Amino acid sequence: MKKILLLSDTHSYMDERILEYAKNADEIWHCGDFGSLEVIEALEKIKPVRGVYGNIDNEKIRKIFPEVLRFKCEEAEVLMIHIGGYPGKYSPLAKKEIAENPPKLFISGHSHILKAMFDQKNQLLHLNPGAAGNQGWHKVRTMMRFEINGEKIENLEVIELGKR
Repeated sequence: MKKILLLSDTHSYMDERILEYAKNADEIWHCGDFGSLEVIEALEKIKPVRGVYGNIDNEKIRKIFPEVLRFKCEEAEVLMIHIGGYPGKYSPLAKKEIAENPPKLFISGHSHILKAMFDQKNQLLHLNPGAAGNQGWHKVRTMMRFEINGEKIENLEVIELGKR
């Protein structure tokens, strides 16, 4: 079993509470728009980080993280794309990736809208942790945590970090 902390859209902002939650995770997953290398470094000091770059991330970050990330966690196939959309409204890149090889879990960011939806058509769980940073139109900063146990995604929680 792996405990995952999932965040996105930090936009160079690092709340100390994120780092506290990170201590209880096995891995930190960041779905793009880190905003700065300092965010990455702060997270990596605590736990291993997996992620993708977002549309605001510079060349240095784009050399560290890919646009599309596919990996297996426990027995669950995971796909992560910053601008991915959501069930019924996937981005062209996400549609292509999902059609070629549907994952068990599809994660996107970008919208700053927290979502957890099951995609019946593709038989996958879609997660968007919202935005953990202070920039954007969202009113409350959010992230998620959950566990992957074999192929099961369990104990999903939304964490509210307060108003931006």
